[in-house]
Amino acid sequence: MGLDGKAGIDLTRLPAHVGCVMDGNGRWAQRRGLPRTEGHAAGEEALLDTVEGALELGIRWLTVYAFSTENWRRPPDEVRYLMGFNESLLQRRRDELHERGVRIRFAGRRDWRVPRRLLRHMDDAMATTERNRRMTLVIAFNYGGRAEIVDAVRRMVAEGVPASRVDERAIRSRLYLPDVPDPDLVIRTSGEFRISNFLLWELAYSELVFTDTLWPDFRREDLFDAVREYQSRDRRFGGVERVGHR
Repeated sequence: MGLDGKAGIDLTRLPAHVGCVMDGNGRWAQRRGLPRTEGHAAGEEALLDTVEGALELGIRWLTVYAFSTENWRRPPDEVRYLMGFNESLLQRRRDELHERGVRIRFAGRRDWRVPRRLLRHMDDAMATTERNRRMTLVIAFNYGGRAEIVDAVRRMVAEGVPASRVDERAIRSRLYLPDVPDPDLVIRTSGEFRISNFLLWELAYSELVFTDTLWPDFRREDLFDAVREYQSRDRRFGGVERVGHR
């Protein structure tokens, strides 16, 4: 995509961090008379094109919601498919992302439910790409916003942090990836108007953009549209001075 696709975007006021709830894979497949798993497979192209669009703009951080702590409640066949699909996705795309200068990281619980083979591929992807800094792709896997906060509090209790020392900084430092900046922009696809337990602590002041586009149909042009919407808004962070519209 050339410059025309980015028309109207101010490259000096980009969101540093974009989060994306990739929703609608099942409905995309059902509307075509296909198994739900086909929707997840089709979503791979959407993810890669969105990554390319983020690289094209110069966005430094992109977090995608790949598998939630609630997704374990889905039919066992679908869960097994998703575990295998994410494993094969890392195998097939790790080197491609590495060549583009993308660092891959993961946020979420590493518990007994996640297959060991998949954990090894996750570790390999992180080790291979750890020195890359063009963009960081955070994959929220076996992730839940409430679980993240619970785990942070558990760490404080285990460390014996006294109540008088519990503040936002103490909790923030014990999140899964405390060095990752809060998202400036969060995009939710498929026409749903929910957060769905995504980055609950981090999105306190994020701009939210909702689109009717089902995730498998999402492309970099949709990302560009969301960035334009983001740039049209006033960000006051609880104050009265306009932020980012000078």
